[in-house]
Amino acid sequence: MKLYIYQHCPFCCRTLMIRGLKQLDLPVEVIMEGDAETPTRLVGKKAVPILRKRDGSHMTESMDIVHYLDEAFPPRAITAAPVPAIDDWASRAFKPAITLAVPRFTRGRFAELATPQARAAYTERETRAFGDLQALLDSTGEQVAALQPLLDELEGIVPAPGGAIGDSDFLLFPILRSLSIVAAVRLGPKARAWYEAMLQRTGMADFSDQAS
Repeated sequence: MKLYIYQHCPFCCRTLMIRGLKQLDLPVEVIMEGDAETPTRLVGKKAVPILRKRDGSHMTESMDIVHYLDEAFPPRAITAAPVPAIDDWASRAFKPAITLAVPRFTRGRFAELATPQARAAYTERETRAFGDLQALLDSTGEQVAALQPLLDELEGIVPAPGGAIGDSDFLLFPILRSLSIVAAVRLGPKARAWYEAMLQRTGMADFSDQAS
């Protein structure tokens, strides 16, 4: 078995969460940005994450991989019911959070950006998707101010640290981890406690050492 990822990718983060929560001895390979051949060969399209399964076949879609790994290696880590308030919050917070994170991702220290060609390919892709990345960086203050009501709202719905794991955790954690690269973002105390506990439980690092 093997997991193919980008280090910065919030969807890949979900698969690394289940790997860490279950302490799986699952090799991880980073696909370079701009490499369309490898994922297309494995799953017929340019997509990550990808899991090579025990039978040699491959699957994509992050939550499908999460559930497959959880079922394949008992006991299950996912035991809690979804939390609709968290799911709704994540659906509203994802775009503004990623819009803040992406310009910083393009400048980040990630294995998938280890060559000038890979970084250029990623920057071009995200410019097509998000527009002028420097302009987004320049508008950080306005974006953070617009995000703040959502962060305030999260304080009233975030789970207690250390509780049972459910699908909603796999929606919330990657958003907060992506925001860790944005120096101006400050989580409230309850969200911060939950987030730091999840970092510990998954054994993952975030991007705070690259925050700008």
